[in-house]
Parts: sequence; C-alpha cells; structure tokens
Amino acid sequence: MQTSSAALVERGEAGGAAGTIEAPAPVAARAGQVPEAVPATSADGDSRSSFRFYDNRQKYLMFVNTCTEKWAVAERVERELQNIHPKPPAIRVFDAGVGDGTVLTRVMRSMHLRYPTLPFYVVAKEISLEDVRLTLEKTPDRFFEHPSTVLVITNLYYREAPWLNPQSVTAASTLNWHEVALTGTTAREFEKQITDLQPLLAGNWGTVVNKATGALGYERPAVLVIYREDHRFLLNSVIPRRGSTRADYDLVIASQPYRLRAPLEFKASRVLGPLAKALGPDGRLLVVQSHGADPGQEILQGVWPGENPFVHDRHQVLKAVREALGPAARSYNFNANPEERALFRHEMHTLPAEIEGSIGTSTLLAAWNAAVYVGQIEDARLEQALASGRYLEVTRDVLRRHGGLWFWDEAFGISRRRSF
Repeated sequence: MQTSSAALVERGEAGGAAGTIEAPAPVAARAGQVPEAVPATSADGDSRSSFRFYDNRQKYLMFVNTCTEKWAVAERVERELQNIHPKPPAIRVFDAGVGDGTVLTRVMRSMHLRYPTLPFYVVAKEISLEDVRLTLEKTPDRFFEHPSTVLVITNLYYREAPWLNPQSVTAASTLNWHEVALTGTTAREFEKQITDLQPLLAGNWGTVVNKATGALGYERPAVLVIYREDHRFLLNSVIPRRGSTRADYDLVIASQPYRLRAPLEFKASRVLGPLAKALGPDGRLLVVQSHGADPGQEILQGVWPGENPFVHDRHQVLKAVREALGPAARSYNFNANPEERALFRHEMHTLPAEIEGSIGTSTLLAAWNAAVYVGQIEDARLEQALASGRYLEVTRDVLRRHGGLWFWDEAFGISRRRSF
C-alpha cells in the first residue's frame, strides 16, 4: 500500500479526472473526531486485527486491479521529478512501501524519460513476499530500457530501510545480503534470472507476528541488490555496500505508509520522522494518505453511521512530524498546501452501462471492497455487515447517486533545505 518527496501539488487533477477539482464538502466529522464505534489501536499503531487487515490479499488485489489509485499516485509523484536536484553519482529514490510495484515502475519510466542518461539508485521497502514477487515481475523492462539502474528490495523497518542497516546487533548479524548481477542484454534474459530468485525470496522473506501487539515484522532482515553485470564498472560508486550505505535520497515516496487510525505520534515518530531524516540536501518526501469526504466514505457511513477512519489530516500529521524532529525541524520545509492543490482523485473502473442500468453483483462487490479497503475496516466488523445484506443496497444507492465510485487522496510533503 500506499502506497511518498516534498508535497507541492501544482494541479488539482489526477487519475481519470481532468481539469481543476473542487475541494470536497465534509461527509461527516473530520480529523480528531473518532466515532465511539471505532475500535482503538494499540500504542504502537498496530494490533492483532491490523495484521489481519494487511494480510488479506484478496481485498488488496481486488482493490488495486479495480481502482486507479496506483496510476493517480504515480502521476502525482511524477510531478515531483521536476523539483528534485540530483547529484552525482546517481538519482536516489526510496519507496517506503512498494506494494505490487505499480507506482514505482511507473515512476521509474518517468525518471528515464526525464533523465535518460543518469544512473538510478532505487530502494524499495516491502515486507510482503507476494508483493516483492509482483514488483520484481515488473522490473525486467526497466533494466532493459535504463541499464544504469541499481534496484534494491528490503524488508527492513522504516528506521532501518533507507540505510539498509538493521539497528539491533542481533538483526545485523543475521542480515541476508544478496547481490544479483544480471547477464545478457534483453528483457527476456533478465526476466528469467529474476524469476529464478523465487526460491531465494521464499527462504529469506519470512514474517513473524508480535504476540503482544500483533505487529508484523521480518523473520530475518534481508537486502536484495540487482543491477546489470555489463554496467557494474559504471555503477561501482552507486552499488550499496553492506554496513556502509548512506541514505541522502533525492525523492522519498510514502504512499499510504501507515494505518489511518494509528496514533498520531506513531505516524510522526516511527514512520515519517525517519523518512525525513533519510533525505539528502534538497531532498523531497511526498506523503499520500486517504482523505475521505467522498462516495467511498458515504458507503461506510450508510452501514456504520458516523464512521470516520480519516482521523488525522495532513496539517495534523505535519505538525506532529515537526514536533517529533525537534530542533532538527529547522532543516526542513513542511508543505501542506490548500485543498484544491493537495487533493487528487482516483476512481473505480466502471463502464457507463454498468451504472446506468441494473448494477450487477460483481460491480457492487468490487465497489464495496474498495470502500472498506480504503476505510481499513476490520474483518470482525465486516462479518456483521455482510450478515445483514444491507451493504449491497447502500453501495448501489451511492453508485447511482454519483454515477460511479471515486475517492479523495491528499498529498503533502517535507523537503530538506540545501544548507543545514
């Protein structure tokens, strides 16, 4: 998920929506007003139920394949490329939750269009083995089109991943660091070698659940470094070395990097704070999170009156990050932007005929899944809603009222000043 460089949203359009968008009217209570029906999360922002939510591959895959959020986020990130100032020896990009790789590979295509001759150093954090597989499936053409690419995949935590270095001595001593130098010159040759990595991934990308909190973590820290053998000489100063890797990223992408209902302090100090510290001079961190006040939230409130999972808006999050950074915050700019520039829209794929006539069950189920996925509704609450059957009626009414289903995301960011 998403799945984030300083947020200077220059246009109000994204995904399939063209033209200037209007800021949405509130659907219900905004940030800070959490309905009593919403279960509290544990102090670290993860609970046993949150593990179940993120572990539900069916919900995730249906959402990413029926909605345009990945496209819209990639388009928003692409606009950040004109604001970065890369320095030798490479453009440095960190994806703080690569998911299925759609956003990152689209961004890499845009990077090649803008910087066709510069080396790329791209690090992607992902704890899910299935998502690592899906991401790697999309990369062979990246190595073909842009041969001076170093791609790194890791399962380390936010506070560790930008530096590719576990913080605990025990974890550092068990770190599985694996380098793959791709041979050949065609995408098919690269694809074969990347596919052959599946046993390696299966053996080293295990996860464990914290029995006390339910938080998901790595079983063993892992770093996978991939580059082309015929460009090893050129990339010698770009390829990371175990134990001596710097961060200093030009662009950090943090798309949906935390649970919506996670405590504000957790979002600031455990996620965005470390990512801000990973920026180099002039580096930009772009954060994307769900905003609400859209048809998706209307579906939720039709089933659970007063439902508002969007408890912290971008202003609150940025203020908390500033406080978490302490005196170091003077080295950063915090960019919230007005709603007409910060908000962008993504939609569910539908044909006009699907909405105008009798809406089929498959369309209703896809829309319902998208709404509860964006709202991060846990399985226990979903079971109660599914038992009543009312959710289909509510979903149908919302689709007809709006002529489809769409969602608001908000983008905001942090940039590191040049002199600090």
